[in-house]
Amino acid sequence: MAMGAPLAMITAPTGSRFMDDLSADRLQLSQLLSPAFPIGSFAHSQGLESAIDEGLVTGAAALQDWISAVLTYGSGHLDAVFLSLTRQNTLPLADLTDLYHALCSSAERAQEADELGQGFGALLAAMGRPQPPLPYVLALGLATRSLALPTQDVLALYLQTLCVQLISVAVRFMPMGQAQGQIILAALTPQISALAARLAQATPDDLHSFTPGADMASMRHETQTVRIFRT
Repeated sequence: MAMGAPLAMITAPTGSRFMDDLSADRLQLSQLLSPAFPIGSFAHSQGLESAIDEGLVTGAAALQDWISAVLTYGSGHLDAVFLSLTRQNTLPLADLTDLYHALCSSAERAQEADELGQGFGALLAAMGRPQPPLPYVLALGLATRSLALPTQDVLALYLQTLCVQLISVAVRFMPMGQAQGQIILAALTPQISALAARLAQATPDDLHSFTPGADMASMRHETQTVRIFRT
């Protein structure tokens, strides 16, 4: 009876090394965008705290509409464009940084981007991957350039993480349970996927936003007397 080949002699299927590398890259991206990656995002609400405090966001439906607008027209859209442009590596990082700060709609928006960028950079340095200080989404884009993943996938996971951040704010600050938060996140999934696909090849012409309500809420938060979140 013929004996099977020893395990050490079995040849791996063609392309398995590539699949191993791709899986490792996906795991790295998941780690970088995990809520357990401590960059301090839990301390920021992008003005949502003011909107809840003022009665502009009073329940699950209003929260979903607010986040949907942020994704399509506001900071979520802008950040996705900047993340895409950084990964494309066609514009100098110094120019992108200047553009990013110029398009921040409030002082707290710039504060959040810089603080998260500092936290992200410090962790990367501790992991042996130092890079220059940048606003968060630019730092994330630079850190993911080496990952053999489609920009669409990177954008989708980033935007989902942003939604999780805002939903977490609402769960902590208004009468809404975690289950309802997950229902909202699931409902936003098609929008996240469509936006990621559309902006994977973004150009500087896509750098625009129009969410005056969210922007003014962020500005009012700067002088809010009692608050939980930094922005």
